[in-house]
Amino acid sequence: MIGRIAVIILALAMALAGAVLAIGGVQLIAAGGSWYYLLAGLALVATAGGLAWKKPFAFPLFGVLLAATLVWALWEAGLDGWALVPRLVAPAVLGLILLLPFVKRAGNQPRAWWIGIPVIAIAAVLIYSGHAGQSPDERLEGIAPLAADAGADGDWKVWGHSLSGTRFSPLGDINTDNAGKLQLAWEYKSDVEPFAFHSFQATPLAADGRIYVCLDRSVVVALDQDSGKEIWRFDPRPNLDGVFSPICRGVTRFEAPEGSGDCPVRILYGVADARMMALDAETGEPCQSFGQGGQVDLKEGLGDVAPGAVFPSSPPTVVNGVAMIDGWVNDGVQVGEPSGGVRAYDAVTGELLWVWDSGREEPTRPLGEGETYTRGSPNAWGVYSGDEELGLVYFGTGVSTPDYFGSHRTPEAEKYATSIVALDVKTGKPRWHFQTVHHDIWDLDVSPQPVLTDLTYQGKTIPALIGPTKRAQFFVLDRRTGEPIYPVTERAVPQDTVKEDWASKTQPFSDAFPVLDDGLLSERKMWGVTPFDQLWCRLTFRKAKYEGYFTPPSTSDAIFYPGSAGGSNWGSVTVDTARGLLIANTLYMADIGHLIPREEADRMVAQYAKSGHASGFAFQQKGTPYAMDRNVFLNPLGVPCQQPPYGKLSVIDLKTGKLVWSKPLGTAKHAGPLGLSLGLPITMGVPNLGGSIATAGGVIFIGAAQDRTFRAVDIGNGKELWSHSLPAVAAAGPMTYRSQKTGRQYVVIAAGGHPALPGPIDSSVLAFALPEGQ
Repeated sequence: MIGRIAVIILALAMALAGAVLAIGGVQLIAAGGSWYYLLAGLALVATAGGLAWKKPFAFPLFGVLLAATLVWALWEAGLDGWALVPRLVAPAVLGLILLLPFVKRAGNQPRAWWIGIPVIAIAAVLIYSGHAGQSPDERLEGIAPLAADAGADGDWKVWGHSLSGTRFSPLGDINTDNAGKLQLAWEYKSDVEPFAFHSFQATPLAADGRIYVCLDRSVVVALDQDSGKEIWRFDPRPNLDGVFSPICRGVTRFEAPEGSGDCPVRILYGVADARMMALDAETGEPCQSFGQGGQVDLKEGLGDVAPGAVFPSSPPTVVNGVAMIDGWVNDGVQVGEPSGGVRAYDAVTGELLWVWDSGREEPTRPLGEGETYTRGSPNAWGVYSGDEELGLVYFGTGVSTPDYFGSHRTPEAEKYATSIVALDVKTGKPRWHFQTVHHDIWDLDVSPQPVLTDLTYQGKTIPALIGPTKRAQFFVLDRRTGEPIYPVTERAVPQDTVKEDWASKTQPFSDAFPVLDDGLLSERKMWGVTPFDQLWCRLTFRKAKYEGYFTPPSTSDAIFYPGSAGGSNWGSVTVDTARGLLIANTLYMADIGHLIPREEADRMVAQYAKSGHASGFAFQQKGTPYAMDRNVFLNPLGVPCQQPPYGKLSVIDLKTGKLVWSKPLGTAKHAGPLGLSLGLPITMGVPNLGGSIATAGGVIFIGAAQDRTFRAVDIGNGKELWSHSLPAVAAAGPMTYRSQKTGRQYVVIAAGGHPALPGPIDSSVLAFALPEGQ
């Protein structure tokens, strides 16, 4: 009797599940999608009826459903294990339940092999697919650890190791043979209270026998290289009213010319309340010769600035004694945010030398009395690079605010928006610029640091610039002129945006160089952890507007891929200059969103204000006809609607322009539906924010991934050599140095978490080294 009741309950649950699949399947077919869910739903309802009424066709019918599901899954997804999960796991689990002896007896079913054989087949496919996608660890020919050079520069004096931003270290004591022996040498835990949307993105510097790093609330500390003990601390006590997230990606070390007075070696950095300060590297005290008491005001000339509307997030860049800096702006709030002009100061005196304000016809013309810099002009918030021989500084730009509507933008602001720009450091005048997106209405600002290296192309050695983008396209340019080295083509793109705006007819594509964007989306690539949330994603995808690259925003839901976080982001890429290899960690997360007419948006804001909550959508865009509601494309379980991987680590051979290898980055250890961490140490390829480094030892070091793990990877084949669990996501770039006292090589990473990646908050600097004597 109990068994019979259990079977009736099981049949009711199956009937309900089948009905949901069938109803959703009808909607999916109407939207032009797959017939599978309707047919599977009907078969499941029939199976449930057979069980409930003791009809012997139930087991054979469900067995046929399982077999058909396996064939359909392989046809759609091949042997991609993660893509097979929502298609096969739930049906197989239900099959195992039906194989329980009491179900067969109480349901009056024939032999269990009807279900048993398909379940075994599904299990075999899932097990095999988990290994089929793993590429063999075959090493790239000619890649081996370089001989350790005791005379190599062991410091890490600049954010990207050098002004070129290559993030390559000549140190090779830690190599592919011994990296597996790395162990934690010391850990520094900040006692500064995290602020607002905390994100610890700093890359420390190593020089003068010390580590220099900025913490929360713009606090800077100097640490001992061998123990991590604090030597000095400086707290600028910033006014953080209105500041959303006081990010500090690092500080800049500058050696002043002899006879410059105080602070022969100084630490320059941006403070979250829009100041730039200079500290004595020896004592941590402000340099009195710099600006006013060691600081300059980055709001000068901006006019009215709301609290927290502007602040520097990346370290200043010093080229030939000129310190250049810009900042982050609230780019989704309204038209006419404060100017995003790039500022240049004398690194010794703090004198303002020029401001490049791209919103004006003459971007570097000094302000007249009563004038302010152009409101809403594009900013340049990422890290810059520089070529001191050419006297140029290079950076990427954003757009004239706000991001998702652009008919109000001036020709001057449009000219330099979403571009890679080269300025003369003496005058601030543009030498050249290259636009990566025309009339950007997708928030595809060029946040990665441009990387400078020399390339051999068609038999000629060319001083090059590699410009990573959020699109995971790499524009390879002659850094002297901005002319493409690898051809760039203009391709037609969709045009159907709202009538008040317009979309560019073409956009630039760098297809001759490897593209790491993972291709276009399709219904088949929609994902979930069960058939039900996968069906939801497939139906949402079919109903939304998606026309491929550069699908324009509209008043109905549209899908944007790559999303606004990349592709590549501010962590940029690494170039192993000794081997001619480019290392890129990339993100694959689609966004979905729509424009909200102003009247409706204002009504929503008023309603939410009465309830004491936020507006209910992401970007108000005041001063335009539309607000914008845009989010990561997730299903109701909080799971991405596209199938894994969501992050990869790839290597490109710059000598041949070919992809060497590309592998998923990170495991599912801290991933799961509804924000749960399921603890599955299975390689998945997870969201990542941060950067990598490479060394002469043939090792790539990278944190960045959501699984809170710091890794050493063989540059020759992508094999993981070592890993260490971190207290939080390391949304930062690592660095390595040789201790000036002991000669020991250390590898350092900051781990503190990121608001966009789930996990705990922390503020730790961790240093790893080989056991002493090895």
